[in-house]
Amino acid sequence: MSEDRKAAPIARRQFLKTAGLGAGAAGVAATALAVKAPEADAAAAPAGKPRAGYRETDHVRRYYELAKF
Repeated sequence: MSEDRKAAPIARRQFLKTAGLGAGAAGVAATALAVKAPEADAAAAPAGKPRAGYRETDHVRRYYELAKF
């Protein structure tokens, strides 16, 4: 019976190791796909239309001055 108890933790450790590597690989793949997606959208946007996103406005500049960035 002690042999069964020794075999179970090894299998469990192997499963957790494999699951961790699989989750890491999935995260890398998702990040790679997410990075490429906005580039395609930027190319499809008309040149005259302003893009949505970060804009440095007066209140943002003032915050930077006060925060000493």
